[in-house]
Amino acid sequence: MSASPVTLMVARRVASGRYHDFNRWLNEGRELAADFPGYLGSGVLAPPEHDDEYQIIFRFSSNDTLQAWEHSASRHAWLIRGKGLYDTPCEHRATGLDTWFQTSAVGAPPRWKQAVAVWLAFFPISLIFQWMFGGALADWSLVPRVLVSTLMLTPVMVFVFIPLSTQLLAPWLQGKWSLTNVWARLRHVHRI
Repeated sequence: MSASPVTLMVARRVASGRYHDFNRWLNEGRELAADFPGYLGSGVLAPPEHDDEYQIIFRFSSNDTLQAWEHSASRHAWLIRGKGLYDTPCEHRATGLDTWFQTSAVGAPPRWKQAVAVWLAFFPISLIFQWMFGGALADWSLVPRVLVSTLMLTPVMVFVFIPLSTQLLAPWLQGKWSLTNVWARLRHVHRI
């Protein structure tokens, strides 16, 4: 049995007036992680309006490859260079599909809610993909057509649209449904 991919989610509050320095430092860290064996990708969820807490996601092929990066001298030096740019971070590790849905305060929502959130992310990006590339791929045989579409869509889904969907639907997923909260989140995403 192969090792499961591991996701490290870190919440960091940007120090007052250090937004641009923090973003430069954050991009440096993401580039640094990309050079390590087992790195699968990373992403950043910007905070909602009137907040300064960024959600940073690093994904590695196994717990061992994540730990190798975490305990590396280059990551340690990067963290030292970041002193003063953010407050004490909050870290959370997860494996499997629950990675996208579990919060530190609440367990993962029911699987049917997870399926709805994934579908709401998957449908629009699949529709856009088919609209943009469906004609060009129409004459291809089934296997190459599906291969190309999944190779292009999977990273976009995993690192952008599913985290975005779960962030927007968080109140509903956690059983704290509020139409006002969802509307505010949708307006914030529209501004990004």
